[in-house]
Amino acid sequence: MQARTWIKTAAAIAAVALCGSAAASDNYPSKPVRIIVGFQAGGPTDVVARLVAKALQDELKSAFVVENKVGATSNIASEMVAAAKPDGYTLLLAAAPLTMNKFVFPKQKFDPLASFEPVSKVSSAPGVLAASPKLNVRSYKEFEELVKKKPGELSYGTTGAGGTQHMATLRLEQLTGMRMLHVPYSGSSGVLNDLIAGVVDVAFMTSTGAMPNLEAGRVRPLAVAGPVRLPGLPSVPTFAEIGMPGMVSDSWNGLLAPAGTPKPIVDRLAAVVVKAVKSKEFQDTLIPQGAVLIGNSPAEFKAELQTEVVHWAEQFKKIRIEK
Repeated sequence: MQARTWIKTAAAIAAVALCGSAAASDNYPSKPVRIIVGFQAGGPTDVVARLVAKALQDELKSAFVVENKVGATSNIASEMVAAAKPDGYTLLLAAAPLTMNKFVFPKQKFDPLASFEPVSKVSSAPGVLAASPKLNVRSYKEFEELVKKKPGELSYGTTGAGGTQHMATLRLEQLTGMRMLHVPYSGSSGVLNDLIAGVVDVAFMTSTGAMPNLEAGRVRPLAVAGPVRLPGLPSVPTFAEIGMPGMVSDSWNGLLAPAGTPKPIVDRLAAVVVKAVKSKEFQDTLIPQGAVLIGNSPAEFKAELQTEVVHWAEQFKKIRIEK
């Protein structure tokens, strides 16, 4: 009798919890939602985050507030969201380093797969190798010749060890035999400002966010690490066109929630993102900057993250990262 009573009680408690979760999902969002970004305001990930926040706010009729928590190649932001209550009120607008960082920071307090519920990949954009105007080169060929004449003397800026820009430059060195000096920054704005000023010689810039400076010639684009030339830079060749088809660098942005966030909330957020990437505002803002708009399902985004983790595990075996 006691066992039977306990089973009935447990079932009743579970039913109440389920109803409570369903009710919370039905009312979501009933208060402001934070979208945490691990990069500086004004950078490419921040640009996408603010577009997503506006779309969610307009569609779901509640405040979505972007907060920039910079540091450790976005790990500070990721750890904050991974530890947050899984109720949909703290979200992460992540970038490609999410799947790389575990190989650079083995003591990080989250797992890129187990700690999050993927919502939707928003967009991706190719890297553009750009030189400071103070560096006397006007083509990729001139740049490579100069680096090889001065091994280890020219510098390159990145947003941190093991990040997208760093891995792209290490890949370029691996393919060509070039050697340069790594200068890490806390965000893309710092890289861009010092590239313009000539403090660093070159950097891989994500086309999203950097395009106005690339188009205006404040930094000199040398080659695009993507499949096609960019609409805003029609005279700049791809690496494939100059004989390096293996030199590819893609920077993506996607929305995630803490692991355990109710599926109805995840699906509701995903539906808004899928709709938003088709909007004129997203297309007019991101496509001219070379971005590809995606807006996939939670399941599709999860599968892509799983594939990326495997890919980077192999890549980091080949390349030594010095922090």
